[in-house]
Amino acid sequence: NINKEEPYSTFVPFPDISSALNLDRPKSPFYFSLNGTWKFKWVSRPDHRPVDFYKEDYDVSSWDDIRVPSMWEFQGYGIPIYVNSDYEFPGKPNPPHVPHDYNPVGSYKRAFTVPKEWEGREIFIHFGAVKSAFYIWINGQKVGYSQDSKTPAEWNITKYLRKGASTVALEVYRWCDGTYLECQDMWRISGISRDVYLYSTPRVRIRDFFVNADLDEDYRDGILYVDVEVKSHLTEPTKSQLEIQLLDDRQRLVAKEAKEVQTIGFGHASLSFHMSVKGVQKWSAETPYLYLLIVVLKRADGTIEEVTSCQTGFRKVEIKAGQLLINGVPIYLKGTNRHEHDGYTDHVLSDEVLLKDIMLLKQNNFNAVRTSHYPNDPRWYDLCDTYGIYLVDEANIESHGLGYGERSLAKNLEWKEAHLDRTIRMVERDKNHPSVIIWSLGNEAGNGPNFVATYEWIKQRDKTRPVQYERALEEANTDIVCPMYSWSYLESYGSRVRERPLIMCEYAHAMGNSTGNFQDYWDLIEKYPQLQGGFIWDWVDQGFVKVDEKGEKYWAYGGDWGPPGTPSDQNFLCNGLVLPDRTPHPALHEVKKVYQCVKIKPVMLSTDQFEIFNKHDFINLDRFEVRWEVVEDGKRIASGVVSRPEVPPRSSRIVTLGLSALKPKPGAEYFINFSTVMSEAEPFKPKGFEVATDQYPLPVRSEVPITRVSTLPPLQLSEDERTTTVQGKEFTITFDKPSGSMSSFLFKGSHLIERGPEPNFWRPPTDNDFGSKTHQTSAVWQKAGDNRVLRSFEVKKVSAGEVLVTVRFDLPDVRSEFRAEYRILGGGDILVANHFKTREANLPEIPRFGVKMRLPRGFEAMQYYGRGPHENYCDRNTSAHVGLYESTVSDQYFPYISPQENGNKTDVRWIAFTNEKGVGLMAVGRPLLSMSALHYTIEDLTQESRGSRHTVDLTKRDFVALNLDYMQRGVGGDDSWWAKPHAQYCLLAKSYSYEFRLRPLAKGDDPMRLSKQRFE
Repeated sequence: NINKEEPYSTFVPFPDISSALNLDRPKSPFYFSLNGTWKFKWVSRPDHRPVDFYKEDYDVSSWDDIRVPSMWEFQGYGIPIYVNSDYEFPGKPNPPHVPHDYNPVGSYKRAFTVPKEWEGREIFIHFGAVKSAFYIWINGQKVGYSQDSKTPAEWNITKYLRKGASTVALEVYRWCDGTYLECQDMWRISGISRDVYLYSTPRVRIRDFFVNADLDEDYRDGILYVDVEVKSHLTEPTKSQLEIQLLDDRQRLVAKEAKEVQTIGFGHASLSFHMSVKGVQKWSAETPYLYLLIVVLKRADGTIEEVTSCQTGFRKVEIKAGQLLINGVPIYLKGTNRHEHDGYTDHVLSDEVLLKDIMLLKQNNFNAVRTSHYPNDPRWYDLCDTYGIYLVDEANIESHGLGYGERSLAKNLEWKEAHLDRTIRMVERDKNHPSVIIWSLGNEAGNGPNFVATYEWIKQRDKTRPVQYERALEEANTDIVCPMYSWSYLESYGSRVRERPLIMCEYAHAMGNSTGNFQDYWDLIEKYPQLQGGFIWDWVDQGFVKVDEKGEKYWAYGGDWGPPGTPSDQNFLCNGLVLPDRTPHPALHEVKKVYQCVKIKPVMLSTDQFEIFNKHDFINLDRFEVRWEVVEDGKRIASGVVSRPEVPPRSSRIVTLGLSALKPKPGAEYFINFSTVMSEAEPFKPKGFEVATDQYPLPVRSEVPITRVSTLPPLQLSEDERTTTVQGKEFTITFDKPSGSMSSFLFKGSHLIERGPEPNFWRPPTDNDFGSKTHQTSAVWQKAGDNRVLRSFEVKKVSAGEVLVTVRFDLPDVRSEFRAEYRILGGGDILVANHFKTREANLPEIPRFGVKMRLPRGFEAMQYYGRGPHENYCDRNTSAHVGLYESTVSDQYFPYISPQENGNKTDVRWIAFTNEKGVGLMAVGRPLLSMSALHYTIEDLTQESRGSRHTVDLTKRDFVALNLDYMQRGVGGDDSWWAKPHAQYCLLAKSYSYEFRLRPLAKGDDPMRLSKQRFE
């Protein structure tokens, strides 16, 4: 860094107290934005750059225009590259050297005119973030140089300016030696990614201040420490006065103190303030109460020279008895990692997107974010202060591509100052934010003396926050043990008393259709006091919008730009809980459920007593109401409200609901559902907004009468060489003898099936399946059903109203057999029993066991009774309550950026499809099914390799691809590179049997009533 200003906390000057109250920095008269259109020239190598472009007489009028801020690769210059842990430039990494033959350079230039009112003031230029390194000129004069692409670069440019128009020129390099510390799992792109602006100050100015809004030992009263540094740009000594004011959230004065300050010529002066605030309102993620700190610099005569301000919150962060405490209370961090990414504007985030992220986090019960893997835009910290999000603030340091051994830059003392510089700039910029509760030294950069140095510097500079670093493991330079993807480690760590808490810096890898066994994680976390949560990887899919040759938009990923051979890790950057436009993934429902802070459990269902657990750390449940309902086969029959229950934080209360005695209807199923909602509106949560849900089955049951097969209408059985036909009243069922398949089901003139049922053992691989190599290790199952060989086809007229068709297949791919039995009854029902038996002892796990069918075009309306309404799997269905749901087949599909397994539902009692005439087909589990219905086949969604297809590569079918399964394996989510689903969610290669019933539906039929039928 050359000539840069020393780092400081984020603030700008205001002329008076009233204008400083609103904290609107761009509205200060001493703030001048340089965002907008700049002239731009891109070249592929430094030798080709316009060397003299910074000179005042250099004509750039023919250059392109570029928007600032923006990243130039997504503006059409050069190639956006995504790699995970390698360096993106060609050749073997050889720090500090970077390529010369290909190292793009972007030259920026624009004119500006300083406001006349700034005459006699010091003028600074601020660049919020520029990647990766740049030189700056003002009016043809070289001002300085900067690297570190995620913290500000500032220069005092007063002496370079002139009256009237001035020019600023930047020469930005894609790669520099600092790139070796920026090997993060993200798009490797270049440009100006944050705000550019000028600001001006008086000749004697507030250079920086450090606010520590602490609590006393009893966590009742506030203790305010403020250190202020004043800098003089005058030659002679000056006397001034510094005044500190603390205002509450209604801008009423709470505390005030003033001191005289003296500065020598071109010197610094530091003052410390110490004030007590009785009965202070405390800041936490649940109660983000903010005070406003006003810092006033006055001349000796009392006139105001400069005013600045910041929000602050009184809170104490400690580690005691091996636990992380906020305000004396051990908390859980229910967090996510979050890259700065927008699917339309790359690393440049608008106010609207930042606020959308805050809204979604708060609505889905998150309380923490790790700024992976660099300091974020300052606006993000302001929002987290205001709305209540705990932050782990992470330094812009990752040298992953060099590994963790002796080549690690953490061990190379020549890189010590580079590590320190990035750490210092983060801490100094963000030190005044109450939301920042933990500093992180970086990510995946090995460990060694350089990180010991950064740890020790932070501990000396800021004694109010703990420091963490994952690669320190259990070494001394981390206050928190913060492993990643460490399911097996949790139990061993938590089962013994330790001096440090364990908080996973990354877990639950949410790539594609993932986030399985999330409830299991939290069952384990809540088992041991020193396990205090973690941060999901990660928040947003880092896809970027692209348009195909047909004009259809889709989310593109690594490898979608550049010639063959461009470094790429494909879609491995699509690990989010939301799409790039912030559309939630189905898994976000599960996270909200598991992260919820209200839990209701039955004490004894038979006694009508339930216990309400308040899992909040700081707030009473009296701001909520608990709504309950008893449902009979998905329909409400009783309801009530527990209004504003008085349950203190971290405690519980037993309530009696006053349920009436149930008189169960034959075959009906009863549940009690709880919905905890807001009694009053809060930011992003309107009155009535649901924050928590629970569901329990009620132990009441009455059996339905049995329908005797002998009472059913008679069936007509006919056969020829190729077909077997069973005909009843208004329906005809045909089997194709050579294939052994049901080829037709005709009801009231409508065809109910096109194909099936056919045995199936395959699911389209998920990203996690690819990571665990299941697509290879279990590949034998992919065509096992399709390659079946008919062994026998038998038909038996059991009685006048029953025909039994038994079909046996050999499955040569897996040396197994499959038997399907179809009991066709006179009322049109088909009782299907599927039996799988393996004769091979060493077969791999089965991705899925069930049958696949095709329903004709037009069977779009869908109703089912099971877990929903969102997609769910056997290891991700805590949030999906049993209910009666109506939807369409089209709505079952979720557009995962890379196509994969999709749309499943578990614990399905029955499902019904109807066409516009009201005619349809239903399937009834005996007792339960796992099922999916899509306009895409298994083959459509099966990729050759991970990240080899996009959503636009799919063609929507006009038929319904229906899967009726015994089970499919869980989606997993411990990681996406080797971990399989947990054992209890896997399908071992052994014998299985299951049953379901198919039934035609006429217009007006009630599927729920028909699902209750039992036959003997």
